[in-house]
Amino acid sequence: MKPVRYQEGIVVTATEFKQNFGKYLSCIEEQKDVVITKNGKKVARLTPYLTDIEQYFTVSENTLDYICGGKKVSYEEFIEISEKSTLRMELINGEINLLASPSISHQEILGKIYIAFNEYFREKDCKVFMAPFDVHFKKKDIKEPDVMQPDLLVVCDLKGNISEKDKYMGTPTLVIEILSDRTRSKDMVDKLNTYMLSGVREYWMIDFKNLQMLIYNFTNFNIDNFRSFKQEDMAVSAVFEGLSLDTGEVFKT
Repeated sequence: MKPVRYQEGIVVTATEFKQNFGKYLSCIEEQKDVVITKNGKKVARLTPYLTDIEQYFTVSENTLDYICGGKKVSYEEFIEISEKSTLRMELINGEINLLASPSISHQEILGKIYIAFNEYFREKDCKVFMAPFDVHFKKKDIKEPDVMQPDLLVVCDLKGNISEKDKYMGTPTLVIEILSDRTRSKDMVDKLNTYMLSGVREYWMIDFKNLQMLIYNFTNFNIDNFRSFKQEDMAVSAVFEGLSLDTGEVFKT
């Protein structure tokens, strides 16, 4: 019987393992797990040896990707995992996504936007928050919520939407994501869909690679309007009167 490759590693029978010990020892040396079965049941797992330092930097950072990457997990399982971890993570369409540390350009742009938005909302009822800040997005006609950390969000329903653990459980009116090469696809497709289906009214994508801002407006869980603002433009909100950003100033290095 030939070995089978799964997400959890290479699965082989005990007989196959005994007959080809050297082969599977090489697999382990190449950082591949070998799962051994006997009478159709999994009885052992052989994993690469890691020093304490390797365990800290490799296992702690990659275990969630290894266990959950490409697999569906429930909302309740995600909450349990995230509460026990110090890593930043999101749940999108039932899959865990680990969040990398942002770049300098990302943080500079986020800081400029936060200052401008915070000034605009200073005397208003809505509040502005920056990541890391978990938001539980309940999508229309979909049972399992997504849990994401928008780079910046405007919350107008804070009252009555704070859990016993002091967590925000409402729906932001406006969210902002700063695109990067690593997150561009998810931000422009998966997150757009989640924001639209959860009742968010406005979604700003900040694309500093192409020096533009994309603003989507949603009505009744559908895209109502889409606008693109270049570096020389003034990006304007359609939801909050007078809220705008000078794109040239935001992208200035």
